[in-house]
Amino acid sequence: MIAHYNAQDADAYVALMTEDACEAGYRGVVLRDGREGVRSGLAAMFAQYPQNRAEIVADYALGDTVLLHEKVERAPGGEAFEVMSIYSFEGDKVSRVEFIR
Repeated sequence: MIAHYNAQDADAYVALMTEDACEAGYRGVVLRDGREGVRSGLAAMFAQYPQNRAEIVADYALGDTVLLHEKVERAPGGEAFEVMSIYSFEGDKVSRVEFIR
């Protein structure tokens, strides 16, 4: 998914998600609802930040959950920020992503 994110390919990114997947704040409000909501939200972000990239600093997997510690840069040489992303899976598809920032 990170390769698709870094390629700014929202369609390929959401193809790895369930139809009713969502992205949300950690234990909080849903930011993007459903596969189409995630796709359109990513497309808008990619339009605003055409050089946006994420680098995986560390990753952990346990059962149906994957935790990524990411470093994100909106533009080369720009100010970076870190985020923890918690991916929940249903089978081989992501059903929910929660962000801690």
